[in-house]
Amino acid sequence: MTKAVKTNIIKRNGEEVVFDVSKIVNAIKKANKEVPPIHQMNKYQIQAVADNIANEVRISPHAVHVEDIQDMVETGIMEMRGFEVAQKYVRYRYKRNLARKSNTTDDGILALIDQANEEVKQENSNKNPVINSTQRDYMAGEVSKDLTRRVLLPEEIVNAHEQGIIHFHDSDYYAQKEHNCDLINLEDMLQNGTVISETMIEKPHSFFTACNVTTQIVAQVASNQYGGQSFTLSHLAPFVDISRQKLKKAVIKERTECGESLDEKIIDKVTESRLHEEIKSGIQTIQYQLITLMTCNGQAPFVTIFMYLDEVPEGQTRDDLSSIIREVLLQRMQGVKNEKGVWITPAFPKLIYVLDEDNISEDSKYWDLTVLAAKCTAKRMVPDYISAKKMKEYKNGDVYPCMGCRSFLTPDTVGLDPDHKHKYYGRFNQGVVTINLVDVACSSDGDIDRFWNILEERLELCHRALRCRHERLLGTVSDVAPILWQHGALARLKKGEVIDKLLFGNYSTISLGYAGLYEMCYRMTGKSHTDPEAKEFALSVMQKLNDKCGEWRAAENISYSVYGTPMESTTYKFAKCLQKRFGIIPGVTDKNYITNSYHVHVTEKIDAFTKLKFESDFQKLSPGGAISYVEVPNMQNNIPAVLSVMKFIYDNIMYAELNTKSDFCLQCGYDGEIEITENNNGKLIWKCPNCGNTNQDMMFVARRTCGYIGTQFWNQGRTQEIKDRVLHL
Repeated sequence: MTKAVKTNIIKRNGEEVVFDVSKIVNAIKKANKEVPPIHQMNKYQIQAVADNIANEVRISPHAVHVEDIQDMVETGIMEMRGFEVAQKYVRYRYKRNLARKSNTTDDGILALIDQANEEVKQENSNKNPVINSTQRDYMAGEVSKDLTRRVLLPEEIVNAHEQGIIHFHDSDYYAQKEHNCDLINLEDMLQNGTVISETMIEKPHSFFTACNVTTQIVAQVASNQYGGQSFTLSHLAPFVDISRQKLKKAVIKERTECGESLDEKIIDKVTESRLHEEIKSGIQTIQYQLITLMTCNGQAPFVTIFMYLDEVPEGQTRDDLSSIIREVLLQRMQGVKNEKGVWITPAFPKLIYVLDEDNISEDSKYWDLTVLAAKCTAKRMVPDYISAKKMKEYKNGDVYPCMGCRSFLTPDTVGLDPDHKHKYYGRFNQGVVTINLVDVACSSDGDIDRFWNILEERLELCHRALRCRHERLLGTVSDVAPILWQHGALARLKKGEVIDKLLFGNYSTISLGYAGLYEMCYRMTGKSHTDPEAKEFALSVMQKLNDKCGEWRAAENISYSVYGTPMESTTYKFAKCLQKRFGIIPGVTDKNYITNSYHVHVTEKIDAFTKLKFESDFQKLSPGGAISYVEVPNMQNNIPAVLSVMKFIYDNIMYAELNTKSDFCLQCGYDGEIEITENNNGKLIWKCPNCGNTNQDMMFVARRTCGYIGTQFWNQGRTQEIKDRVLHL
């Protein structure tokens, strides 16, 4: 008899289970009984088929899908000349497929509830799949994916998505008319009032109240979309002086009633002391509420806070903004306490600090803020950095935040604001479809002419898929999300009014994502794109993507843009699909992940400055969004080195981050780096180097995987990518 094979297979519901060869034997025996004795296979033939399949599964470099195993069974029976048996097996399989198609969601949902669906469990490293609210969202997502696959999308797009040729993002929200990510127009909502849950919220009369209202707005917005959102601290800055004047009146009144001196210096000193406490309380409210709030998606809001001094006028307001930024950095550097009372790194909100002339050198006015930002990055992995200098070059002289972790709006060249000023807050992204560039290269078999022809075909396929996203939003009535479309977050449309005008004319973007530029180059040239010859080819592909977006934009007045896809979980899916379609190609498909966007491969030895300079050429050709990073060791005792990287970012690249580690073992109290190792079955697991703890529930691990910090662990592909990363500094 065949020995047990310690290899996992993937069931239809996404669950990974240990391969059981006896199930193959039993399935063939059932089909065998259905044919006359003269046409039956003998027990040795049946066992031979099972043994051959067991061997194929054993030597496979990845977990084999159950559908592939059934294909092997059919082939194996035919090779034994059991034609009649094969016919019975095929008929039984066909009937089972029909039964499954009548309701494709049951198994997936049940596996989800039982926490057995590995694909969904680790799809998002910031969603805990055990929690009821998260499971409700995932259950709704399974229904949406089923409707999307069977009813809403053309078959060619569904097939391309399932084969990993393209990725149609967020199909779990596609059935509903929801958009991806946005920049909240917090200024409009705070200054002119808004409505939350049918309750009028008027202009706040203090900084603390403005902070409180902001967190409510963020939670409401997160519950009505599926992507990230950003707001800027500059929209809160005017409320500092409102509080200052209010506090000053109170101080004067108190001192008058007590018969104390009304000396202006004393009054101002007391006022500023109380104001500092209010700023501290307001920022604490934002930090703790955004971390502890849970939206209807079963997660904390995916929110980014933008810190740009020059977004407000020079003088008191800018100084007030610097005080807010300072408090945000101080509180984030401290972290938050976990259930054990240990200070840890929170995943949200993500912070972005803008480097500009007034904070980039030792003699600049706000240099102390930049030093504080460097210390915060060294300890907590945020903030990330935008160079105002480079962004102005790329974005028509404007500086503005990304929507969430990396998606950028196209520059406003006409003045979308009613006063014809450049407008960014209140704009949004319609959705993303990503092309697998590695599949294009592998499908061409390295032939350059075939490559360009296939790329043209695949881009048109992406275009049709993006049109589906756009057309799904057409006709959406503003009533579906009043906070977004009626009460200022994105617009102030009337009840019953459709959002269509916001989907054209550059008000919103729609993203052509791409992945695997490195592996594509390696397949076509045999070299990394860091090689000068391969770099030229890589840049020409990037230019092709931009040219196609420009062509579609000109024809349709829809703002298509090239986007460096984060690929948090899709990297694993694409890698598995490539291995299935093309086998193992060294340097191309031999890992369980493919490289994010244009990034230098994680295993390639390159220093931080060379990496950032190299990637800047590619980031410029990702106008719809991208971020570069450098992997660094613990830098808390080397802040000058962090500052040197920040200065380099300012001069050379628009948007970048420093990745370090921030881990904690709940079992022994170890606060160094939790390591990745293999267990006896070859699965990658996390292990405390101090006490040997491998229970994920008893450790806290924070890693940057997609622009945001992830804290709920990752699938095997992304875990391998994290393990393979080399330091750049």
